[in-house]
Amino acid sequence: MGKTVVHVLRHGEVYNPDGILYGRLPGFRLSELGVQMAKAAAQGLAEREVVHVAASPLERAQQTAEPIAAQFRLPVGVDERLIESANWFEGKKVSPGDGSFRDPRNWWVLRDPVTPSWGEAYRAIAERMFAALHAARIAAEGREAVLVSHQLPIWTLRRYVERKRLWHDPRRRQCALASLTTFHFDGAKIVGIGYSEPAAHLVAMSPTARTAKGA
Repeated sequence: MGKTVVHVLRHGEVYNPDGILYGRLPGFRLSELGVQMAKAAAQGLAEREVVHVAASPLERAQQTAEPIAAQFRLPVGVDERLIESANWFEGKKVSPGDGSFRDPRNWWVLRDPVTPSWGEAYRAIAERMFAALHAARIAAEGREAVLVSHQLPIWTLRRYVERKRLWHDPRRRQCALASLTTFHFDGAKIVGIGYSEPAAHLVAMSPTARTAKGA
């Protein structure tokens, strides 16, 4: 077995004029700026030896994967393990500072930040993402793969690999729109993790870049 690289890419900006937490809801596609972010990510990978591309089944992830797959003349595989995390607040308008987290009607849902009680368990997210990561490693053995997913699953995977506690402050995630979290393998062993933002110049133009709605 040789050295393999798996890039885990967060999708680009989503068109979400109503500002809801869209989660796994269908119909949420990239904005025009998000499409440009996807193209920038593809350009950032142009000199790499990518032989495998897979994405979450959600539209925004599939769209983000398309220019990369086209660039390397590859199909976009669908991996359900890369999907956004389930969330009780899906379909609702929720953002820091809007009072949602102080509303007594939501307290029972918010009772356990460690598991967490309002959505899919961090452990479950980590395990499915880790399995997807290794499946991509096998598919691209000795070369490189790209997986397109979502902010919380990607950040949870990174913390899992780094052996850090999985619950965390969402405001401290290092996982910008269209960013790459890159895992370096020697055989089946992860020997390094990198991070880059090939669309940073476009993210700076996004009014929703620092929010976690839908992620």
